Formats: sequence, structure tokens, C-alpha cells
Amino acid sequence: MLRYGVTAVCAGSAGVHAALIRPHLVDGGPPLGAAFAAAAAALALGALAVRQPRHDSCAPTAVSGVLFLIALSYLLSRTIGIPLLIGQAEHLDAPGMVTTAAELVGAVLAAALVARKDNA
Repeated sequence: MLRYGVTAVCAGSAGVHAALIRPHLVDGGPPLGAAFAAAAAALALGALAVRQPRHDSCAPTAVSGVLFLIALSYLLSRTIGIPLLIGQAEHLDAPGMVTTAAELVGAVLAAALVARKDNA
């Protein structure tokens, strides 16, 4: 069940980030658009890698790190900004907060998956 939860969080977050590429490209320029594209790609790859136990056993560890870093990036963008991407802190938004909360839950689920002995 952990694996399904992590896969769902990664896939959902990948979709959200993919949908936001164009608006962020228009508002923030190529660097911010590329950051959203990279996040979407990493999350989609993470969903594929973690969904099957036969894949590399490092996948849950990597996915946990990716989810945590993406959630942290949102929090930084809303507090102090991110140099070269977001100069000023932006306002909190409901979709971003929900996605970030899901990513943090997914990171914890992935860490729990790593801790399991059978890694299923």
C-alpha cells in the first residue's frame, strides 16, 4: 500500500507541475519554466520507478528526496524567494499548499517504504 501511495503522490504532483510550466514560463521566464518542467519530469520518473518492487531498491530513497526538495522549494518560494528563479516571496495559494502537503506525506511514505525490510 505504501508503494501505491507514493506512486499516486508522484503522479499527481507531476501533473500539477506539468500544468504550471506554461504560466511560469510566461511569468518567470525560461529558468522558472525549466524548473517546473524538470520537477514534472523527475516526479513522473519517480512514479514509474517506485511503482514496481522489482525496480532499483534505491528508487524509494531517491523519490523521498525529490518529493522533499520540491516541497521545500515551494516553501522557500513563499518565504524568502529562490535566487535566479523567484526574486521575491510569493503569496501562499491553496493548490500549492495542498500539493506541498501531499508531497511531504509522499516523502514520509517513501521513507517508510525504505525502512520496510521486504520493501514491498
